[in-house]
Amino acid sequence: MLDAGSLTRCRHRLYLDTAYGSLLRGEPENPGVRQRREAAQAHRENVRAQLAVDDPMLWIEIDEPTARDAADATVAACRAGVERIWNAVLPLERDTGRRGRSELLVRDAAGGYIPVIVVNHKVTDPGRGARTTPLDRWSPSIDETRKVRSQLRDQLRLAHLYRMLTHEGLATATPVGGAVGYKGECMLVHDLTTVLDEYDTRFADRLSVAQGAAFTVPSQVSECRSCSWWFDCKPQLEAVRDVSLVASGSRADVLRSAGVRTIDELAQWTGPAPEEWPFGNFDDAVSAALAWRADVPLLRRSETVTVHRADVEVDVDMESYQEHGAYLWGTLLTEAGGPPPTYRGFVTWDPLPTVDEGRSFAVFWNWLMDTRADAAARGKTFAAYCYSRQAEDKWLLDSARRFADVPGVPTEAQIREFIDSEQWVDIYQAVSDQFICPNGKGLKKIAPVAGFAWRDDEAGGEASMGWYREAVGYDAEPDQTQRERLLVYNEDDVLATKVLREWMSDRAEKEIPTVADLRARA
Repeated sequence: MLDAGSLTRCRHRLYLDTAYGSLLRGEPENPGVRQRREAAQAHRENVRAQLAVDDPMLWIEIDEPTARDAADATVAACRAGVERIWNAVLPLERDTGRRGRSELLVRDAAGGYIPVIVVNHKVTDPGRGARTTPLDRWSPSIDETRKVRSQLRDQLRLAHLYRMLTHEGLATATPVGGAVGYKGECMLVHDLTTVLDEYDTRFADRLSVAQGAAFTVPSQVSECRSCSWWFDCKPQLEAVRDVSLVASGSRADVLRSAGVRTIDELAQWTGPAPEEWPFGNFDDAVSAALAWRADVPLLRRSETVTVHRADVEVDVDMESYQEHGAYLWGTLLTEAGGPPPTYRGFVTWDPLPTVDEGRSFAVFWNWLMDTRADAAARGKTFAAYCYSRQAEDKWLLDSARRFADVPGVPTEAQIREFIDSEQWVDIYQAVSDQFICPNGKGLKKIAPVAGFAWRDDEAGGEASMGWYREAVGYDAEPDQTQRERLLVYNEDDVLATKVLREWMSDRAEKEIPTVADLRARA
C-alpha cells in the first residue's frame, strides 16, 4: 500500500523499504528527519488551532485509535455533510494499492470534498497571479501579491488524495486541492488537471517497484544524505565507479541515456554536452570525474586564486532554529598586525520565537557597524565574511522587518546597503568561482582541504537543531552544556571561514592542481 510520499522518493529506496524494511527496525531515526517531522507536526497544530470551531456540522476532528476506525469516521463525516474534516484518513484501496490521509477536507458548495494539505515549506513567493483562498473559507481568487512556488510533491500528493476521494465517490467534479504553507497566511489553490496524467504514470511505476516487478539500482541523489540505506548503496556505487558519485540526480540519468555509466567514461568524454543536460556546467562535471579518478579533492579553474581581503576582517556565522528565528550571530574579529582573533557570540537563550531575539540581533548589528565605522575612521579597510550568504541575508532582512520596533534594530534599507556592498563577502561564491569540487562545496567539505578540523565530531546543521532544543529547554530543563557546545560549534564555523580564506590567499595555488594540469596527466 503506497502513500503519496512514494511518488517523489528514490525508486531504489522504495524497493529496499518494501523488500527489506524489517532490517531497519530499531535503527535510530536520522536527526534531521526527526526535526523536520517535529516542526511539521507543530505547524499543523498551529493551523488546526486557527481553524477549529465548536459546531460539529462545521468542524470535526478525526481521532480514532486505528487507521480503519479513522477511515470509517472520515467517510461517515463526509456522508453527513460536515463542512470541514480535520485529520481525515481515507479508506485503504486494496484494488489500487493506495493509502493516504489529508490534514483537511473542505466541503465544496457544488458537492464533494476538496483535499487540503498543511506543509512546512513555502507554497508562494512575492509576485502576482497565484490563486488563493482565506483559511477560513473556500473562495478562490487571484492574489496580486503572490505567485506560485513550484512544489511538484504537493501537487502529486493532492492528486493522490483526489484519486482516493474519487474512488469513494466523494470528490468534487473539478479536480482542485489546497496547500497551506509554513506561515499559514493563506491557502494556495492548485488546479490538478495539469498533473493528473503525471501522477497516474508515477503511481503505476512506483507500485510496480513496490511489487518487485520493476528493476531498480542505486544512484546518488540528494535524498541519500538522510537515507538509512546509504550505508548499503554507497559501497555498491563506489565498487562500479558509478557516474552519479560526481554527477548526481537527473544529471546521472542524462549521462546514462548518453551511454555514460562510470566516472571513467565521463572523464574521457569529448565533444559537446548532451542535449538534455539539465543544469550546471557540463565541463565541470567532466573535470570532477577527472578529479575523483585522481583522488584530488579540488581543482583550480585558473592559474591564480584570489579572495577579497581587508585590514579589519570579521567572519560571521548565524545559527537559526527552523523558521522560528536566528538565535545566535557569531563573529570573529581579526586585524592585520593587531591582537589575536577574538570570537564573540551575540545570542538569546530564550526559546524561539521570542522578542529577545530582536535585542540580541540589535546588539550584533550595532557592534558590526561600530567595527566598520571604527576601521574607516582609522583609515583601515574593512570586510565581513560568511559562507553561503543566502541564510545570513534572509535572517538579516527578516530580523529588520520583524523587530523594527526594537531599539537599535536597523531598517531594511540599512541592511540592504551593507549586504549589497563589496564589504560583505561570500567565501562560498569565491570557492565556486575558482574551484571545481567533486565532493561538494559545503564548508564541512572544503575547510578540511585547507587544514581545518572541527572540535566536535558531530558538528553539523542538523545535529545543532537537537542541541538547541536541549539548550533552551523545549522538552526539559535547559542544558548549559549544550549551550557551550553550540557556541564552540559556531566559533569553529567562523574559524573555518577564516582559515579557508587565508589558505586561498597563501597556499591554494601551490597545493591544488588546475584543470589543465589534470587533463595533461590524463
